[in-house]
Amino acid sequence: MTKEEASKRYQIPIEILNEYEGWGLCGTVKQVMGCWQYDDQDLERLSVIMALHDMGFAADEVESYMRLLLSQADTTPERMRMLERRRNAALDEIHLKERQLQRLDYLRYKMRTQKA
Repeated sequence: MTKEEASKRYQIPIEILNEYEGWGLCGTVKQVMGCWQYDDQDLERLSVIMALHDMGFAADEVESYMRLLLSQADTTPERMRMLERRRNAALDEIHLKERQLQRLDYLRYKMRTQKA
């Protein structure tokens, strides 16, 4: 499957595909007549990459995670730490938004009670 076909069929931005190719992690991607060809293993890797991006990982963090994932060593502890850091950051964002909502609700309440 070509880059364009993979992008359209799986809704993967071309930038992500370029990123993947640039990291040199796509050992199974082959150039055929000047076009990159993706196989099922590449598409599985790209699925992980998309999930990491969706979780808020920066490009360099995605690359680090994927290098760990594809290494021959057991990198589960390092990858788990990366996921825990992202999870904690997401929780911090959620808590900040909850405090903002509480303040908004308080101001709305004050406005309503002052009119009455």
